[in-house]
Amino acid sequence: MQVGTVSPAVEVSGQSSPTRGKSPKTRGVAALAPVVRRGILHVGSIPGRSAATTGRGVQLFTDVIRFAVGDAISLRLPIGELLLQAWTLLKVTATPALLMAIPFGAMVTVVTSGLVNQVGATSLLGAAGGVGVVRQGAPITAGLLMGGAAASAIASDFGARAIREELDAMRVMGVDPVRRLVVPRFLALLLISPILCVLIVAAGTAAAFIMAVTASGVPTGSFWASFGTFAKVVDVWFAIGKTLIFAAIVAIVSSLRGMEAKGGPRGVADAVNSSVVLNVIGVVFANLAITQLETMFFPMEVA
Repeated sequence: MQVGTVSPAVEVSGQSSPTRGKSPKTRGVAALAPVVRRGILHVGSIPGRSAATTGRGVQLFTDVIRFAVGDAISLRLPIGELLLQAWTLLKVTATPALLMAIPFGAMVTVVTSGLVNQVGATSLLGAAGGVGVVRQGAPITAGLLMGGAAASAIASDFGARAIREELDAMRVMGVDPVRRLVVPRFLALLLISPILCVLIVAAGTAAAFIMAVTASGVPTGSFWASFGTFAKVVDVWFAIGKTLIFAAIVAIVSSLRGMEAKGGPRGVADAVNSSVVLNVIGVVFANLAITQLETMFFPMEVA
């Protein structure tokens, strides 16, 4: 009886494992196969998930515009909340805007001064400042600041509300979070974006002027003459228009990623991180597209 009871165990222990008898290389390939399979499935699902996210973003943008226009017509816009959010977002972006605009304007002068000195055209440093700061530096700097500082503030706020289920509670009570929370932040970012652009233009141009006069010895009149020759009013309007488009992109992406946060504090951190990354990419590509259109229909000309 004892032998009969032991023999099944012996038979079980004598069974060969699937990887027994295989070489280390074969076992390594077998262990790597599931990882490769999951990676392929993940990469293959990226286009579908990206399209779904884009669709939700377009839907959110449509809802925001509909609520904003409707509330503006019916005089139900939350002006107090809008101004509060505008002040909050301006506080987190104004100082970094100055800190980025001043070295950017100085950098434009330093980089171009060597070239213009070689060809004897130091008076064109004003033109370089106008083209570099007004046409490109100010809008892209404002967009990146909004995509970083402002996006982090918006995404973290919505993410914290999402994991505390505040957004679900608002929906249960019949209050639309998009109308109550997203619209004021969207309009607030649109409100402060021209302020940031003008602030960066002023600070960057002043820094370029100081560097040109002090370091390169350019006469004051020559600097402003060349600046006014190449920098036109339409360039300022294009810069402000760019920042408005960047603000709309940042507000929609940050709100969407924050409202979809899941998984506790880690989910909020992931939402903030993804919103910043997506906003920076969106701002860069939008700037490229708008610059191409500006170059096609409004080419640079001497005033």
